[in-house]
Amino acid sequence: MATESRFKTAPGAGTLAAFLLVLIFGSPWYGDWVNSSVDGDTGLGWWLRLLHWPAWKFDSGDSLRGVIVGDLRAILVVVLTLVFLILLPGSQLARARGTISQFLAGWAAYIFAGAFAALLAMLFFTDPSLLGAMRASSSGATYGLFIGWIVGLATLGGRRGAAD
Repeated sequence: MATESRFKTAPGAGTLAAFLLVLIFGSPWYGDWVNSSVDGDTGLGWWLRLLHWPAWKFDSGDSLRGVIVGDLRAILVVVLTLVFLILLPGSQLARARGTISQFLAGWAAYIFAGAFAALLAMLFFTDPSLLGAMRASSSGATYGLFIGWIVGLATLGGRRGAAD
């Protein structure tokens, strides 16, 4: 039993990666830097700005509802990443750790987490609309598609869980 605890679990590693991505790149400090210093008209600039998508902030000047909805999206990205990493069968079906199915399951979990986090957070706006929900889900899925490979890499080599 003691030797098993040395190995990371795929859902735990992927969730930790998601948490660090949101904590670091969703921070107001990163957002201030990227908005003032990075040209969004380049590929790298667009990607660096996209990293800030699940932004969180603590600003006393904003309405409580605005702060909660913004932070809710960031929280939901992390929580839903864990949920989807547990539910997606790619890493469950992989016989060997470090296979492409683990990578793709981690990546897909982050795409789904971004899309659903945006959709659920959109429900808390004062006038949610179908078009707004679709746009929000689209931006979350775009974030997951272009950033989720990092979570996919983090899940590589992890065991499935206690039953693995």
